Amino acid sequence: MKFENTGIEKLKAELNRLDEVMQAHGLVRAGQWDYERVTYDRKFEIKDEVFYLRVQGYAVEGDVDTFKATIQLMTPLLGKHYYPHGVEYGEGENFPASLVNSCKKILEDVKEEVSKFAL
Repeated sequence: MKFENTGIEKLKAELNRLDEVMQAHGLVRAGQWDYERVTYDRKFEIKDEVFYLRVQGYAVEGDVDTFKATIQLMTPLLGKHYYPHGVEYGEGENFPASLVNSCKKILEDVKEEVSKFAL
C-alpha cells in the first residue's frame, strides 16, 4: 500500500538529522542502506501477522556510507510480511484500519519534523 500525497516524497534532508527523526518515530535504518539508498522500517506485529511501514530515500548529494548525504525521500509504503518470501505491498493485501491510521499519524509527525530542516 502506498501512502500517496503525504508530502514526505517532496522532502530532501541531511542524513544524520533524518536518522534522528526517523529513530524517534520507531523507523530504523539499521543495515538497510547502500551508497545511494536508505530504507527506514517500523515493524508492527498484530494477531500473528507482521507488517512494515517503510520510508525509502536516495542520495541526491554525497554518499550514505560517509554519513554526509542529502536524501530525497520517496512515497512511504505499508507491506505485509510473508515468511519466507518477504514483504508484499500489493493492492490485494488487507491492512487493519487501526494500523493504517497509526501509520498515517506517524507519517504526519515525521513530515512535520523533517519539514523544519528540509532543504
